[in-house]
Amino acid sequence: MAELIEMPKLSDTMTEGTLVKWLVKEGDAIEIGDEIAEIETDKATMPVEAFDAGVVLKIVAQEGATAPVKSVIAVVGEEGEKVDEKIISDAQASKTVKSVAQDEPATPTKNQEVETPVASEALVVPTHSKSSFDTRVKASPLARKIAEEQGIALEKVSGSGPRGRIVKNDVLNMAQLNGGGTNWGVFPSGPIAKDENIPLTNMRKTIAKRLVESKQQSPHFYVEMEVDCDAMVVLRKQLNARFEKLAEPFKLSFNDFVMKAAANAAHQSPAINASWAGDTIKQHGSVHLAFGVAIDSGLITPVIKDAQSKSLKEISQEAKVLIVKAKQGKLTPEEYTTGTITISNLGMFGVDRFSAIVNPPQAAILAVGNIVKKPVLDSQDQIVVGHRMSITVSADHRVVDGAVAAIYLAELKALLETPSLLLL
Repeated sequence: MAELIEMPKLSDTMTEGTLVKWLVKEGDAIEIGDEIAEIETDKATMPVEAFDAGVVLKIVAQEGATAPVKSVIAVVGEEGEKVDEKIISDAQASKTVKSVAQDEPATPTKNQEVETPVASEALVVPTHSKSSFDTRVKASPLARKIAEEQGIALEKVSGSGPRGRIVKNDVLNMAQLNGGGTNWGVFPSGPIAKDENIPLTNMRKTIAKRLVESKQQSPHFYVEMEVDCDAMVVLRKQLNARFEKLAEPFKLSFNDFVMKAAANAAHQSPAINASWAGDTIKQHGSVHLAFGVAIDSGLITPVIKDAQSKSLKEISQEAKVLIVKAKQGKLTPEEYTTGTITISNLGMFGVDRFSAIVNPPQAAILAVGNIVKKPVLDSQDQIVVGHRMSITVSADHRVVDGAVAAIYLAELKALLETPSLLLL
């Protein structure tokens, strides 16, 4: 009996999705757990897996089409089974599918490239012979095909699908780890030959809407301080030299120190760890620290819950896991919608200082710049080389006053300039 495949609700705020790519075509046999399509939500582009086995009888929503949640996008059934168009039309009675790419091909070609956000940590993966692709390993057909093309042994890949089944994203993630680097996707890698009109993704539309609302409705003000990072530079070097010798080595980034300090300072300054609630101001007892991660379709802010209670190492490890999940499009709504204060760090891009836009209903966002070597005066009034970093708080003046922002930055500055306090 034919089964209708509907547009899934992949986030709590999702009302419609855009069919980015079909990974199957009409006539293909699929099994439960196979990835069949990529759907763009208002937060990310995510794979959709089959819940029913059978043959793809009909693709209803074409690539580039935007369809409401719960509308029919395809039909699966037994081979040779006829599709009852009335069943589809009845199911679509209150839904509308609007095409935004009429001239795009309806199904991916055999050699069509599939782009997926992947992780950015470097790992060397050996190349294996064709015999390495053991058919006994649980993996979708597409995952097997990509693994063979990339020279990846499936037994070396951890499966994230049902019952540990290896799906496409697992293999793509391993392939990217093999090459290292970050797949920035939307960022151009060089000059273009002519003007281009780039369609807005659902995520970009949401970002634009929320940021306009933030600037229009939240009266922003900005407070900046400069931090002496000499002690942090020394401590990080010492800790990483020690951590590299452990059985399970790891490395702390400067951003790990900033996140831990930002969380501790916010916990000590509850007036800034607050939200605007219309007729009340909600001060939060715990710091749920959100931090910006660039992904192909825009920006997302994973959240480290109760960051004030976690160690520097725990924050570092949790951030790395969340970054990988963000780039794979696997964050759950709970992991990116519950922040109480946000940190945005552009220092790794060489940006010395900037001001960010508050992420409502939060009352503040911290912008972190690059650590710069510059001439400074020491305690003896001698000119020496120092490490300095700019930190800027953008705050919603309905919730936060200037003195509150200044007190928060002063506490943050003190922690970063005496980073050993972050180890307690």
